[in-house]
Amino acid sequence: MTGLTLAMAQINTQLGNVEANLEKHLSLIRDARGRGADLVIFPELSLTGYVLQDLTPVVARRAAADDDTFRHLLGASRDVDVLVGFVEADPRHRFFIAAAYLSKGEVVHIHRKVYLPTYGLFDEGRFFAWGDQVRAFDTRFGRFGVLICEDFWHASPPYLLWLDGADVMLFASASPGRGLHSDEQLESAGWVEQVNQAYASLFTVFVAHTNRVGFEDGLSFWGGCTVFDPNGTEIAHGPYHQEALTMAELDLGQLHRTRARLPLLRDERTSLVLRELKRILDED
Repeated sequence: MTGLTLAMAQINTQLGNVEANLEKHLSLIRDARGRGADLVIFPELSLTGYVLQDLTPVVARRAAADDDTFRHLLGASRDVDVLVGFVEADPRHRFFIAAAYLSKGEVVHIHRKVYLPTYGLFDEGRFFAWGDQVRAFDTRFGRFGVLICEDFWHASPPYLLWLDGADVMLFASASPGRGLHSDEQLESAGWVEQVNQAYASLFTVFVAHTNRVGFEDGLSFWGGCTVFDPNGTEIAHGPYHQEALTMAELDLGQLHRTRARLPLLRDERTSLVLRELKRILDED
């Protein structure tokens, strides 16, 4: 397959109301499918809202067909692939900020957030367990990778996905607005967009980012989804501060054209990186 039609659903969730949020997901998936989408990506914790705190155990779900919430989402994924954000409960009752990639009625991959910010506005480390894997995975469109918000503020997770074969990176976030300017772009939005463009350019991959919108417990989420191609060229940008379903056409043939011109992946010296990391860790 040489093309991928992507729908980025930047939505305003209702805190703790999984049923209402699920209905919004299913409606937008139907809308995206009607507009020719192959894949719909939702923001971080799109099924639950962000500032959960003591609600965390109440809204936690298992990404499986016997879960009432995921039964509907898996059914919807028979016609269009879906990336959805949720609180995952493991068998020992630990809770993770997670994203599930669903396709053809199956759970293809689950990413558990690796970096939990617990500073400033953020308090994730009090309520959630850390994920401990960064893995790419195969889809019917090629090899993908998923990261959640703070994960892509650290250079190592995108780098690991790149080395593991990801040609399309899907980033989901619940990024609150910070830093006012005279225009509509917040300082925090500018930071995120620069980081995403840099990863697309450095790793010669597609980077698609979906952020939530709306207000929650004093936080304002700014939306502004983006897609960058392997040249670092922006090919789609959603609006700020409003719900939207933004469509993007990904020409997967651009991977070949960019890497033929700029063989950064071919020349990456992973053995050198491994050796130097071992040296640094041994010196600590």
